[in-house]
Formats: sequence, structure tokens, C-alpha cells
Amino acid sequence: MEHQQRPCLSLGPVYYLWDGPKWRDFYFRIADEAPVAHVVIGETVCSKREHFIEPHVADVVERLEAAGKQVVFSSLAMVTLERESQRVRALVRDSTHPVEVNDLAALGLIKGKPHSIGPLVNVYNAATARLLAGRGAVNICLPPELPMRSVREIASSMPDVSFEVFAFGRMPLAISARCAHARSKGLVKDNCQFICGEEPDGLPLRTLDRQSFLVLNGVQTMSHSCVALVGELDDLGAAGIARIRLSPQDCDMVAVAKLYQSVMEGRLGSEEAIDRLQAIYPAAPFSNGFYHQKEGAAWIAKGRTAGLGL
Repeated sequence: MEHQQRPCLSLGPVYYLWDGPKWRDFYFRIADEAPVAHVVIGETVCSKREHFIEPHVADVVERLEAAGKQVVFSSLAMVTLERESQRVRALVRDSTHPVEVNDLAALGLIKGKPHSIGPLVNVYNAATARLLAGRGAVNICLPPELPMRSVREIASSMPDVSFEVFAFGRMPLAISARCAHARSKGLVKDNCQFICGEEPDGLPLRTLDRQSFLVLNGVQTMSHSCVALVGELDDLGAAGIARIRLSPQDCDMVAVAKLYQSVMEGRLGSEEAIDRLQAIYPAAPFSNGFYHQKEGAAWIAKGRTAGLGL
């Protein structure tokens, strides 16, 4: 049975290191102009970056909530130090807002309290989703590497849980205790000098034959391509997906959100939307391969999905 309710848009956390004023002004504009219902904020990738945004968090939350957005706080993707453990404990214990869990450390602490699951947690099947829902998860953002067949199966098996799909942005692929970004600049993690801030959209990597491959973002590895599930929005809505997640890139994310909203409302065709999206974010090729059971970096044009088992 197809679900008739249209999904809403959500905005994931900024994965990159942006300076405090840029981070603040980004969210101020999201609050004032972007048609998103849910906004996840907070440092997810590297705890050393937290002091850049801390002075602005209260103002950002106030502005977003005044605009009617639901604010969710993100937990760290990897906890390796005692001070990081203390920060996660404090977040779970003291936050007056919902928390999005991005690793098993926070998951163990938050058991029994309503929370969200972020795309960095590997939810690959319905059994895992049921386990997480039984522990208090009320919204689960599925990992971007899942094909539509799996998305549909998971969502249909649990109609009372809100599911979210990663539909725009470079894919978060891996996280490490070491910082390859700093190492590439001749530095080490403990004295990184916040060099990752020099690439507000990530540091591109190339193979030996100069082919674009991946992107470094501090301790995080991301895809070179940018997921763009514009032509798939109708299918996601029909499958019962409640939220469509946009992951912030260093571009006009208000324009991205308005474009996705126009497609979901039927005011703009997906092919024209892709053309406009390329103008908004020309920094990376678009991909939707995982969704169509192909390699993740592939681009499957709409109308070419016959025989893919979708």
C-alpha cells in the first residue's frame, strides 16, 4: 500500500569546519528562508572543532525555533577521548532537544529516551531498525548506500517509525581516529592547526592517474560525488519515507531546499531540477548509483531503471 503523505525536508548537520560567523549566518538564513521542517545542528566529525560554533549555538537555536523548525542535536560520530565521552554523556543527560545518535557510544547512553538515528549508524535491514526502535528511536535516517529495494522493505515493515533518506550531499563513508586531512598537509591530529578549515567543502583526492576519487574532511572520508535523489522523490514518498535529508555543502542550500520542495510539490520536473541543481552546486558530479543497486558514484538517468529490480 502506498503512503499518500508527502515527505518533509530535513537538514543534516554541517560536516565541514566553517568558522563561527559563517556557521551562524548559514543557519540564520536557513531559519528565515529554507522550507525545511527539521534541522540537525552540532559538531559531528571532530570534537576539536566545537569551540568554533559554541558561542553561536544558543542564537542559532532561538532563530530556528522562532521560524518553526524542529531542532535536533547531533552526537559525535566517533568517541575516542575521555573529554569526548563526557561531552556525549552531557548531551544525552542535559539536552532539552532531541538527540541524533551517530555512534554506538551515544546509543548505549540514550536507551529508553526518544531519539533519532543518524546516517552514520549502519541500519541495513528491518531487524536492526526494529531493535533500534525498541530502544527508543523515533526517527531513523538510513545510510546513503542502501538501494531502494532495502529502503522500501525497511520502511514498510515499520509504518509507525519515521524514516529519513539521505538525498543530497557528499556521502559520509568512513571516520577514523587519525586525521588524514592534517597528514596530507604535513601535520598531525594533535597539532592540526585546524587546517581542514581551508577546504570548506572538503579536500579532493585523486588516484595516481589523476581521476577524482574521494574527499577528505578532517578525520572523515566522503564521496567525491554528490548524491542527488531528485528523480527518486516520488518513489520515496510512495514508500512511506517521512523525511528527505539535505546535507549541507558549501553552496546555496536555501536554493537547494526550495528546488527539492518544488519537485515534491509537482511544480518542477526532475530533469529541469537536475539542471538547476548543477548550476547551484557545480563542485561535484551527481550520483544515485547506490539507490539503483549500482556503484555509488554512478548516475542513473530517470527512465533507465527498468531491470534494476526497483
